[in-house]
Amino acid sequence: MNITGLLNDQVAAGGNRAAIIDNSRGTTRTFTFAQMESAAARVAAQLHASGLRPGDGVILLQPVSAELYIIFTAILRSGLVAMFIDPSAGKEQIDLCCAIHPPKAFIGCARAHLLRFISPALRRVPMKFSTDLPVFGAALLSGGSAKGRSQIEDCSADSPAVIRFTSGSTGRPKAAVRTHGFLLAQQRVLERSLRLIAGEIDLVTMPMFVLSNLAAGVTSLIPRAKLNAPGTIDPAPVFRQILAHRPQRIGASPAFLERLVDYCSRELRTVDCFEKIFTGGAPVFPHLLDKIHAAAPGADIVAVYGSTEAEPISLLSRRDILSADRNAMASGLGLLAGFPDEAIRVRILRDNGGMPIGGLTNEAFQSACSPPNEPGQVVVSGPHVQPRCLDSQADQETQLRVAGTLWHQTGDAGYFDAQGRLWLLGRCCARIRDVRGTVYPFQVECIAHQDPGVRRAALLTHENRRVLAIESKKVIDAQAMKSKLAWASIDAVKVLPRLPVDKRHNSKIDYTALQSIFRRRRLNDRV
Repeated sequence: MNITGLLNDQVAAGGNRAAIIDNSRGTTRTFTFAQMESAAARVAAQLHASGLRPGDGVILLQPVSAELYIIFTAILRSGLVAMFIDPSAGKEQIDLCCAIHPPKAFIGCARAHLLRFISPALRRVPMKFSTDLPVFGAALLSGGSAKGRSQIEDCSADSPAVIRFTSGSTGRPKAAVRTHGFLLAQQRVLERSLRLIAGEIDLVTMPMFVLSNLAAGVTSLIPRAKLNAPGTIDPAPVFRQILAHRPQRIGASPAFLERLVDYCSRELRTVDCFEKIFTGGAPVFPHLLDKIHAAAPGADIVAVYGSTEAEPISLLSRRDILSADRNAMASGLGLLAGFPDEAIRVRILRDNGGMPIGGLTNEAFQSACSPPNEPGQVVVSGPHVQPRCLDSQADQETQLRVAGTLWHQTGDAGYFDAQGRLWLLGRCCARIRDVRGTVYPFQVECIAHQDPGVRRAALLTHENRRVLAIESKKVIDAQAMKSKLAWASIDAVKVLPRLPVDKRHNSKIDYTALQSIFRRRRLNDRV
């Protein structure tokens, strides 16, 4: 079992088809499926000749490019474990990641090797490889002869394939483990739910999905853009690349797509090549779906709800949103997320005060689940739900077992309607509960987004007061907004030039950082 076997299948089906069209370096470079497989085999041979063996961890720090995926697939086909860390996390976090799962090798571009100056843990890694320029203390990963080691390693379903480190709730990095069995199960789900069709061209903005494209025979178009900062991309060159290559599909964060469609609006341009547009990784409000439709009127626009541990959970096409649904979202019922994917089981767990839940019987679990229209925490189970973290404490915080079956606690609040559709209410920890009752973030934020001047909105408490923070460059009638939200007992509406967002997708509100902003400045009581 090894997902890179699917890449070999694509070579057999037509190895001269384009696998990756890479514009990341300013010029267009095209790599066929046969070239990708051959290059990965050569790199795998060099790694094996260096002494690396199945199960060894390899930190990979390489810009998004064809080379990244050649090395990534070489690691997977060798049975090694690809480790992804955040280079901007700082010395302490990098050293903690290396302590959680000590790597045997560090592979990166010359610039990435500068991290060795600040990180003792990286300096202690036994093997180091540079992918472009000669670097002191590192071998050049040239991908020489593949003789003697071109086969794909047969791995068990529970063999780790990828470890991705994310920031944990306690400040300690969380090591999310994806096994070979998980990757193959997720691939089957993504091929169906995202409708991956061999031969299509996909404008790639979320790097992890290139692996799925390679396995499905989809051509990945890598744009020249800062994919690590999607909310700040220059949309003009991206638009030109769309015109040049005419991709039929794109999957992107809301922040990336908003930059692109705002450009189209300013320039009075539309995109006629897109047939499928998927967006997720953050809340997708109806006004953004409408803006995307204006820029790409012929595309099926789908909002995808998922998490690092389970992708996807549910999908919602703009075409399926009825006027009654829009009215419901505009009246405080939350954000519609659509029907759960058929491969996943989703339940709503009654509030348990935020405490971890141990093993449950089926009967106890069913009793703990909420009926339709009653909010609680979204919990999921299925073959493409991440099986475990390396940190047992992190597992205890997010997982529960029901008669031996693993369920993941997403930390998101939501409910099912009478039709079986999932509605989201925001993070459980962001819920406000006081003497005036309970209100969830998305109940208020969906209404705020009805104002075309609102770019982002966030509900929070400050000094025991309910505050709606709004990001806008236009004049917002704060008093009118407050009156509209009288049912939610909003004490103040504060308009800011910018609300802090997550680093990965630049789309989710960073509530912790927002709280810090309010602590540093006194809230204007007259607003």
